Amino acid sequence: MGKLTLALLPELDHLDRRQIAKLAGVAPMNRDSGQGQGKRRIRGGRAPVRVALYMATLSAVRWDPLMKAHYQQLRARGKLGKVALVACMRKLLGIVNARRRDELRAGSLVLA
Repeated sequence: MGKLTLALLPELDHLDRRQIAKLAGVAPMNRDSGQGQGKRRIRGGRAPVRVALYMATLSAVRWDPLMKAHYQQLRARGKLGKVALVACMRKLLGIVNARRRDELRAGSLVLA
């Protein structure tokens, strides 16, 4: 995800995980109206970021032990495959955001 993510999502490290998920379009949005409760779906955000994140998450779910365990846990709890994958996308985006934040903080400490 590296340089492509930084180019498509320059706000990384400036926002928290919920805000960055909404910006990327992987946050669940409600469709409530009055007494009615609709389904939560992902929508909006930046489509190129979502596509890159989807492909990276597919690979991570298959090969990364942490993401694989998270995906399997969600599936064991009865989540649909795509729902579990989107949850993993959010988790991966949060990890990338935190790593970018930590890299910039470490870089500023070295320069100081």
